[in-house]
Amino acid sequence: QVVSTGWTPKESSALFASLNSFILDYVLRQKISGGNLSFYIFKQLPILPPTIHTELCKWSRFGLLSDWLAPRILELVYTAWDLKSFAKSLDYDGPPFSWDKERRFLLRCELDAAFFHLYGIDRGDVDYIMDAFPVVKRRDERDYGEYRTKIIIQEIYDEMATAIETGQPYQT
Repeated sequence: QVVSTGWTPKESSALFASLNSFILDYVLRQKISGGNLSFYIFKQLPILPPTIHTELCKWSRFGLLSDWLAPRILELVYTAWDLKSFAKSLDYDGPPFSWDKERRFLLRCELDAAFFHLYGIDRGDVDYIMDAFPVVKRRDERDYGEYRTKIIIQEIYDEMATAIETGQPYQT
């Protein structure tokens, strides 16, 4: 039986993306002590309300937040034909997106930077939170010689902050 949440497909996909963000992962790590996620802990997570998606996107001059998030989420998720119904729910009728590792990395970084802004996390705290992911840091340093994920998220975060301050839209 399908349970209706009252959330639109765009809002639901944004919820899915936020649950996979560094900020919610960080918060969850502060609340959980073992390997199990109990429902009472999940209920304590600071989930953004669906109404936030009907607000204007602060770093884009035009459009709603949901309109900024949806294409990025769609491109990350819709990589096979069996997800066509998901794509249609976001008003996309094209073929699945090809798996481009670098493009996917940048889309994830954009989403993480956006969620840091949406949660009101300041730049110093972004730095601190990203340092709480030693496995990601070690992998990046092994593969790229630097903590690339953190650097790119911070660069995008800063560009979004500039866009918010100046009114000039953030450019991907």
